[in-house]
Amino acid sequence: MTLRHRLTCTMEGEKPLNDASEKLWQTREFAMLAGVTVRTLHHYDRLGLLKPTSRTSNGFRLYGERDFARLQQILTLKFIGFSLSQIKEILDRREFDLSETLRLQRNVIRTQRDRLNLALEAINRAEQTFEKSNSTDWESYKEIIEVINMEQNMNWTKKYYSENAQAKIEKRKHLWSPELQEKVTRDWAELVADIEAAMADGTKPNETRAQALASRWRSLVNEFTGGDREIQAGLNKMYSDEKNWQTEWKKPFSDEVQNFIFEAFKSVK
Repeated sequence: MTLRHRLTCTMEGEKPLNDASEKLWQTREFAMLAGVTVRTLHHYDRLGLLKPTSRTSNGFRLYGERDFARLQQILTLKFIGFSLSQIKEILDRREFDLSETLRLQRNVIRTQRDRLNLALEAINRAEQTFEKSNSTDWESYKEIIEVINMEQNMNWTKKYYSENAQAKIEKRKHLWSPELQEKVTRDWAELVADIEAAMADGTKPNETRAQALASRWRSLVNEFTGGDREIQAGLNKMYSDEKNWQTEWKKPFSDEVQNFIFEAFKSVK
């Protein structure tokens, strides 16, 4: 009987999980049965994310069916995109708003999906051109590269900034990193999810909740502009000209969210 089948039987009531006769597996065997590495199990143990059921007198880890169930939950949440610290909070049932966090992950994954869909569309066009004429559609290839690199390649935005503002943006690039980009992307997704929730709850732009969201919005914008008015002017000019963007890149929030925040800004006393 496999570990997965034993777990199924247990969940259906054939044998309680805390039965004294429950089979236990040492780390290497458990890792093979569960489809993970020994290093992963050791890492999860150190984090307190997945503690083994018990240990031998020599200190070797012993894992049981209950551990397998928790491991499956960890891997599922990790696949969705949660960090290990978030997963620990969720599974330990601490002060953690799972519904709110799922909205965040939905926005992040939706953005990734949209970007991949654009790349797939460009690939399909290139493929169809080749099949029909046996020639290469270099424009489609160019679009594929643009879509895949759209988060890093924002050269098309330069026309909205003065030369002085462009120079300032270049100087600020050394402050940026892939890790910071990931954090900012996540922060924006979280903020948009919070704004959508506030709108769904009927929050008014002049209420305290909306004002706090507007403050967070301003802080995130300042991470890019550094509080510089020239850079901010270019950013405003770019977003006001969205209908003329010559790119597949889309802003990470809806018009409704943007209008809500702008109304919140107007309500500041």
